[in-house]
Amino acid sequence: MSQNYGRLTPTLSTRTTTLDDPPGPKSKARTRRILLLLLVGALLIAAAAFGIPAAARSLAREPEHKPGPTRVIREACGLTRYPELCLSTLAEFPGSVAALQPREVAHITVNMTLRKFGTAFSASTEIRNWEMDTWSRSAYEDCLELLEDSVDLLARSLLSSTTYFGKQGGSHQDVVTWLSGAMTNQDTCTDGFNHLSGTVKNQMVQSLQDLSELVSNCLAIYAACHKLDDFSRTPIQNRKLLGFEHKFNSTNHEFPKWMTRSERVLLGTPTQVIQADIIVAQDGSGTVKTITEAIKKAPQNSARRTIIVVKAGTYEEDNLKVGRKKTNLWFLGEGKGRTVITGKKSVGQDQISTFHTAAFAATGTGFVVRDITFVNEAGPQNNQAVALRVGADHAVVYRCEIKGYQDTLYVHSQRQFYRECDIYGTVDFIFGNAAVVFQNCTMWARKPMAQQKITITAQNRKDPNQNTGMSIHACQARPTLDLEANKSSFPTFLGRPWKMFSRVVYMESYLGDHIDPTGWIEWNATSPLDKLYYGEYSNVGPRADTSQRVKWSNLHVNMSREDAEKFTVAQFIFGQEWITTTGVSYQSGLSA
Repeated sequence: MSQNYGRLTPTLSTRTTTLDDPPGPKSKARTRRILLLLLVGALLIAAAAFGIPAAARSLAREPEHKPGPTRVIREACGLTRYPELCLSTLAEFPGSVAALQPREVAHITVNMTLRKFGTAFSASTEIRNWEMDTWSRSAYEDCLELLEDSVDLLARSLLSSTTYFGKQGGSHQDVVTWLSGAMTNQDTCTDGFNHLSGTVKNQMVQSLQDLSELVSNCLAIYAACHKLDDFSRTPIQNRKLLGFEHKFNSTNHEFPKWMTRSERVLLGTPTQVIQADIIVAQDGSGTVKTITEAIKKAPQNSARRTIIVVKAGTYEEDNLKVGRKKTNLWFLGEGKGRTVITGKKSVGQDQISTFHTAAFAATGTGFVVRDITFVNEAGPQNNQAVALRVGADHAVVYRCEIKGYQDTLYVHSQRQFYRECDIYGTVDFIFGNAAVVFQNCTMWARKPMAQQKITITAQNRKDPNQNTGMSIHACQARPTLDLEANKSSFPTFLGRPWKMFSRVVYMESYLGDHIDPTGWIEWNATSPLDKLYYGEYSNVGPRADTSQRVKWSNLHVNMSREDAEKFTVAQFIFGQEWITTTGVSYQSGLSA
C-alpha cells in the first residue's frame, strides 16, 4: 500500500492462543473431533438432510453410471452465482438425484460443503510441521482457527435446517447467519495469503479451493427456497423463489427476547449488587486476579450465562480471547474509564494480522459486555491495531468505550448489537462483516496522521445473499477536540466499500460538520460501485444535507420509511428474539 489509508495488504499473524483450546498435543485430538463430526454428520444426512424417503430411494437403486443432473438440481443450481461448481459438486453425491424438492437440494449442498471444509481442515493440519517464515506461519495458523470455526457453523447450519426426529433446530435467519459467518471466515483466511508466495501458500490455496464459492451456493439456494428476501432490495443474481411460504411476524415488542426474565434486568443492575460467578480484582479481593484466569475458569459450551464482574483497574494482558466454546459469558465492569482492558499490538509494529491485534476478542455465542473501556495503544503510526474484535453470534456491547486509531472495532461476523457506546478512531475505525446495529452510540473521529483521510466504516460484504451490513441508528458522528481544530485538513467520510456488496445505512442520526459534504468515498480508483447499498434516512445536523453527496447508483440518500425499517433492530438482526433478556433498552423500529 502506497499510503497508510486503508488495509495493509499482508494482514498476517502468528495465531493468538485460544484459552479454551490451546495448541500443542490437543491439536490432533481437535482434528479427530472434526473428522468424527463429519462422520456423524454423514450418517445423519442419510436420514435427515434430504428426508428418509429420499434416502431409501437412493439406497434402493444404485446406478451403474452417474446420472445427469435432474430438473430440480438444475433449477436450484441456476439460482447460484457459481452454477457449474454447484452442478459438479452435487454430481459427486449420488443421493442428490433422489431429491425431489429444492429444500432437499439445499440440505445436500450444505452437507457437501461441510465435507469439503472438513477435508480442507484435515489437509491443512498435515503441513503444520513444515518450515515456515513468520508471515506464512501466521497466515497458516489463522486459517486453521477459522476453518475449525467454519466447520462448526456449517454443522450447526446443517442440523438446524433439518427436521430430525420431529425437532426443528434454529430459525431460517440463524442458518443464513451461520452460513454468512462461514463465508466471512473463509475470506479472512484466504485474504491472509493474498500477497505471499511459496510452498505453504500453494498447498493452502489447493486445500482451500472453491470453499467460499461453495458457501455462496448454499446461501443462494437456501435463501431462495425459504423465501428470505434481501433486506435492502439489492438485486440478487437469478433470484427466484422456491419451496414453501415463509412469513415474518414483525410485531414490535418493548424488548427483544432470548434469555430468561431474570436476565432481562441484569444489565441494568449495579455491579455491586450482582451475584457474580467470577470476580476479577487485581488486589486479590475477588475470585481471580486476571481476566485470563476468569476465562479459563468459565465453563465450556454452557447454556446458562456466566457472570464475570471485572473490578476497576487497568488490565493489560496478552490478547485476551473468549473462544468459540466459551458461550454465554457476560463481562460486567465498573464503568467507562474505570475498568480498562488495554493492548498495544499492531500490524505495523508486530507484523501480525489485523485479526490478531485485538486487545480483546470474542467468538463465543451469547457474549455480553457492559461498562468496560477497550483500548489499543499502538498509536496511529503502527497502522491496523484493533481494540475489540467480535465474531460471536447474539453479542451485545452496552455502555462501553472502544478506543484506537486505524481499525478500532472489528465487527467480524454474525449478529451484534451496540448500545450507548463511544467508539474512537481514524481510518476504517468500524469495519467487518457482521449483521450489526449501533444505537445511541457516538462515533468519535480523531485527528489522523498527515495525508490520511478519516473513514468511519469499511464494510466487507462479499455476497448478495449474506444477511450482513452495518446499521447506524439514532447515533452521533462527532469530531474529538484535536480533530475539531484541524477538521478542514482531514476530511471525514461516512464509509467506503471494502468489498463489492458493502452495505451501510445511517438513520435518524446526527452528522457533524466534520463530515465531508460528499459523504462517501470509494475504496480505490478501480473498485466497483454498482452492487453496494449505502443509505441515509431522516438524519439531522450540519451534514444531513445530501445535496452534494457522491452520485453512485446504489447510494440511497432519501430512503423510504419502508426500506429504512428493514435496517432496524426488529428486522435487520431480529433483535426481539434475543436482545430483550439482556435488559439492554433499545428501540425496535424507527421513531414515530
